[in-house]
Amino acid sequence: MKLASLLLIITFYCLGGERFPTPPDSPNRLFFIQRSTNANVVVYDANLVGGKLNAKDPVHTYWYRFGERGQKEELTAIQRTLAYGLYTTPVSGISNTYEGHFLAYRKRKFMVKQDATGDPIALFPINGKMQILKRVFVSVDDSKFVTTVNYIELFGKDPVTGRGVYEKFKP
Repeated sequence: MKLASLLLIITFYCLGGERFPTPPDSPNRLFFIQRSTNANVVVYDANLVGGKLNAKDPVHTYWYRFGERGQKEELTAIQRTLAYGLYTTPVSGISNTYEGHFLAYRKRKFMVKQDATGDPIALFPINGKMQILKRVFVSVDDSKFVTTVNYIELFGKDPVTGRGVYEKFKP
């Protein structure tokens, strides 16, 4: 099994970041994070109750373990509180809308809401403008004692024009 996982990872490295596996589509999908370290993907879905975002926990975060058997798996408490978790609060005066940030990267705040058709979206600053975030790719260097981020790529679409948007930056 380890050899098969290693071959899968090597194949993904050779094909580039956009060739990492993607989770199956979901009507509640906000965005997902792919990382250069392996084929596993962190998924962020809207947590809907009765057709509205769950006020207590509007985003459900979990893994697709493509580097293993492709199974879905919940984040551990440490992953949820230190690495991939989100902090969200309701936006005052705007129902069914939440502001938040990644616990591991607090510099950019995002919003989670439902668009005019009821589809859940995450608006995230891409190139200085709030855009619909679809995918994140994080290139990391874990060859040393402390893991460092080489760069982050953001992929999304403009909420007005529907055109694809992209930003690459070093945090």
